[in-house]
Amino acid sequence: MSHILVVDDDAQFRETPVQMLRLEGHKVSFAADGLEALDLIQRTTPDLIITDILMPKMDGVEAIVELARRGFDVPIIAISGGRRTITAEFNLDSAKLGVAATLSKPFARAELRKAIGEALLSARSPVRALPSKTFTQLLLTPANVIGFFGKNLAGGPA
Repeated sequence: MSHILVVDDDAQFRETPVQMLRLEGHKVSFAADGLEALDLIQRTTPDLIITDILMPKMDGVEAIVELARRGFDVPIIAISGGRRTITAEFNLDSAKLGVAATLSKPFARAELRKAIGEALLSARSPVRALPSKTFTQLLLTPANVIGFFGKNLAGGPA
């Protein structure tokens, strides 16, 4: 089966997909934030990353940008819940950023299974669409950075 990294700062929520994926035969690693995930990925590259968007230290968007900067080509499923939800605009922009799927918390096991299956299948496809711009160029627009995430990752005022 596949090696899946689950990244979420909510330990109680994180445990649900971790246990589900292990029961289905996947090797599962987990991290509490983007920094911890990047450290784990340096040691062993997973087949798939499932990451929360809003986390302390380094959020999911920052981790996705850093993975791209480092040249990692791993399918990613972005999840979010709580303070903000993933909007339709974010779903569309995520496709440009290489995110295989987005899920709003809470999601059903069937939704997660479907997203995982599609992400792993697309990763194995010999023809993968590559964005014409880098991940950072697509992410660091005022609408994406400030509108979707409430903070300016480009360093200017929000």
